[in-house]
Amino acid sequence: MAEPRTLEPEQWELWSDWMEAQRLLARELDRDLQRDHGISKAEFSVLVTLHRAAEGQMRVGRLAESLAWEKSRVAHQLTRMESRELVDRTEDRSGRRVGIGLTAKGRSVVESAILGHADNIRRYFFDTLTPEQAEAIHAWSRQVIDRVHDGARPAPVRR
Repeated sequence: MAEPRTLEPEQWELWSDWMEAQRLLARELDRDLQRDHGISKAEFSVLVTLHRAAEGQMRVGRLAESLAWEKSRVAHQLTRMESRELVDRTEDRSGRRVGIGLTAKGRSVVESAILGHADNIRRYFFDTLTPEQAEAIHAWSRQVIDRVHDGARPAPVRR
């Protein structure tokens, strides 16, 4: 088996710059959502997922799956959003809470936020890229996603 090895200085620099760019981009996009629409990134994620769902509603378990969040995190997030009148719980015939849906206020907020967020993504990310850079980043991103999803990792080094 091959011995683990460190990165070259240029590789460390590239990795460091890439990580800083991601952090700064996420921070700015989060700040803009909060400032312009009064919602957090987590709230935006919930609202967009519900907005894309049939009739703006889903079962809570399915929402948790879609977001790749623990059910407890979803439950706490929904409680906060329900108190802000962004979402409301749906019940089955027995009165048991089974789903979650957008309120009129939630629909209005998410529709506005989607447009504003898209504009900010364009401004911070796409406006700085050439078509060739965008194509290269897209191809590389797909490779990373596929590699992680396929579980392609080097075998652990045994000593």
